[in-house]
Formats: sequence, structure tokens, C-alpha cells
Amino acid sequence: MCIRDSGISLAQVAEGALGSASSTLQRIRELAVQSANATNSASDRAALNAEVGQLTAELNRVAQTTQFNGKNLLDGSLGSAVFQVGANANQTITATTANFTTSKYGNNRIGSVVAATAGGVGDLVTGSTAGNNVSVGLAAAASGIVADAAFAINGAAGSKVIGVTIGSSAKKVAADVNAQTNTTGVTATARTEVDLKTLTLSDNFTLTLKSDNVTAVTISFSTGAGAVNNADNLAAGITAFNDKSSATGVTAKLNASGDGITLTNTSGEDIVLTNSSATAAATVTDLAGANSTALAAAGGNSYITGAVTLDSDKTFGVVSTTGAVGVSFFLGNTSSQLQAASTLDVSTVDSATRTISTVDAALAAVNNQRANYGALQSRFESTVSNLQISSENMSASRGRIQDADFAMETSNLSRTQILQQAGTAMVAQANQIPQQVLSLIHI
Repeated sequence: MCIRDSGISLAQVAEGALGSASSTLQRIRELAVQSANATNSASDRAALNAEVGQLTAELNRVAQTTQFNGKNLLDGSLGSAVFQVGANANQTITATTANFTTSKYGNNRIGSVVAATAGGVGDLVTGSTAGNNVSVGLAAAASGIVADAAFAINGAAGSKVIGVTIGSSAKKVAADVNAQTNTTGVTATARTEVDLKTLTLSDNFTLTLKSDNVTAVTISFSTGAGAVNNADNLAAGITAFNDKSSATGVTAKLNASGDGITLTNTSGEDIVLTNSSATAAATVTDLAGANSTALAAAGGNSYITGAVTLDSDKTFGVVSTTGAVGVSFFLGNTSSQLQAASTLDVSTVDSATRTISTVDAALAAVNNQRANYGALQSRFESTVSNLQISSENMSASRGRIQDADFAMETSNLSRTQILQQAGTAMVAQANQIPQQVLSLIHI
């Protein structure tokens, strides 16, 4: 009864609390998806973010207050609980708990700036490690990956070396990483993003663009008159790129600062731009501002290689075989950074997108621990069943040693009674013989 009342009950209480946390995370994910929709206004996102804030606080409260017999189960203070399951010393089962306060779990990431606080900077940048812009070949119409390279992913599930060949796109590298997810526990996404800035105003431009398409597509547009690049002057260029997005896979929008055009390939395919105009077209700049080049007149070109982002619900690391910029997607040894559940935020499109990844990893962590508690309950129930069978067999064994064998004793009693009755009958018969002799003499 001790095992059933303590071990199984403890696991049930903890699993039930994590079930509630899982439902809360699902709701936060719904709000993040809703916030990422462009139709929302700032006030709409503020309202959505208010609910996310309350739900995040509830996640933390559940982790800090879930108790069994006065012991906290989900804040990491319990550690390992040892349950006595046998009559002798050291016949025990150890249950391992985890810390689910919101600052301790979430998405572990390499490949973008990680937000330190809710609403903080955490957007994907065009570099494959936080703070670096690795494989952005902006100076020529050739891939930034100029030599064979490789990097090893050391994940919680295992390790795997990912080969990178000359000219590899971020899309291909991400696919190679995802092919090994079962081995490493790490997933990858790719994204190529670049800004066109300082476009010459009141001029006509003709550019060719290659990305998803094999044959270059021509993009023609005119900038409006004015002193600065702004939404009005760049509108025709944005439209021209988007008109061909079905063929190229590249979409355009006004950049964050409102003075350029951001080109994006969400699958991570390379973007190749060539200027066919008689004048210099624009400056091509990666979003972090670390690399840029001008699209010179009549033949100026730029080759943009995307960024690879690695994610996992557990900590992991990357070891690169090379440290040269423009050779590999990752430089040197890099450890994952925790995008904690405490930083969940949907106040902007970028933060909402980041929150989706964080919630997915948090759900994986919660579900893994729920599975562990379920397995623990099953083990305890099996132990209880085994102990009950052992107890029954031990009682039967003791009975065979100490208790009477009723069948044998009944047989012995019957045999004795028969012998006793037969002996009495014989004695009685023997006593009658002298009397018969005397009766003959008397006659």
C-alpha cells in the first residue's frame, strides 16, 4: 500500500500538473499564430500579449506550487525521490523530477539572436551564429561557401557530422541536418534575407533575379521622385519583385527602417541579383549591417547565402571543422542558447514567430516529462503486482511447511478408525469362544 499511496500518487499529481501546463502552452501557441497575422493592429497584439503574459505567469505558478505531501514537484527542489519497494535494504525505485519554472526550459537555439526578456531582441539574422554573419557572399555572383567544410552537431540524442560542399545553400544544409534529427534531436530551418538600400531615385532599374528558379527572371521598376528612399518611392519596386515571387520564391516588403526593400526566401535558397541597368542600382546589405556591396552599373551582382537556425528542446552544441568566414555556416565551437518560456511574447510579428518555436520546444519538454511520469506509474503498478504475487507464493510456501495436509490426515484417521473397529470386533469374537466351549460341557 505504501508504494501505491506514495509513488503512484506522486507521479499522478506531477503528471496532472504538467497536463495543465501543456494546455496552457497550446493556448499561448494559438495566440502567437494569431498575432503573427498581418491583419492585427498594435492594439490587437497588445491585447493578445496581455493574455500571453498572464498565461506565462500561470505556467510559473503551477511549477512553483505543485506539491505532494508538502514537497514541491516541478520547481527542481525535489531532485530525485527514492521509494522503498522491497522488504530488504536498497530494494528501491528512484523517480527523477525536473525544473519547470519558466526560466529553465524552452527552446535551445543556435543561429539567431536570442531574446533575454519578453519583448526583447530575438529576431533571426542573416548569420548562422548569434552575433556573426557567416556565409553571406555579397561581393560576387558566386556562393559564399567557397570551400568544402563540415560541422558536427552534438545533441542530447547523439552526434552527427554534417558535410557542407562548395556552393551549398542554407536550404540544403538545413535538409541535411533534418535528415539526422532522429540521431541528434536537433532540427534546422533556413532563411535568406537581405536589404536593398540607397536606391537611386527617379531612375529606371532592370535587375535579374535567381533563387528557386533555374533561369534568371527580369525585374523592372522605377523609383519615385524625392529626396529619400521611403515607402512611396519604393512601392513600385516592392510590387515588381512580388509579381515574380511565384517563380522565384522571393518576396519583397518595406524594410524595418522604412528606407529599403527587404527580399526574403523563406526556404533558405540562395538569392542572386544582377544589375542590367546603365546606372548603379542599390546597395545590398545583410540585415545585421555587417556585409554590403553595391550593385554596380551594367553587370554589378551580388550572391546572398542564407542562414541556418538549429533548434532543440534540450541543450546541444556545434563544433565546426573550420573557422574561416565564408567557408562554413558555423564558426568554431558554439553552444546553444536557451530561449526560455519566461520570454514568451507576441507584441510583434517577429516575437510572435519566435514564440511559436519556443512553445513547440516547451511542449516537447513537458510531454517528455509526462511520458516519464506515465512510465513511472506503470513501473510502480508492475512492482505492486509483482510484490502481491510474491506475497501469495511465500504464504503458500509457509503453509506447505507448517500447516496440516488435511487429505493425508483424513486418510490416516479413516485407516486408524477401521483398524480400531476391526480389532474390537476380533476381541469380541475371541471372548465368545470360551463361552461356547463351556456350554458344550454343561450339556
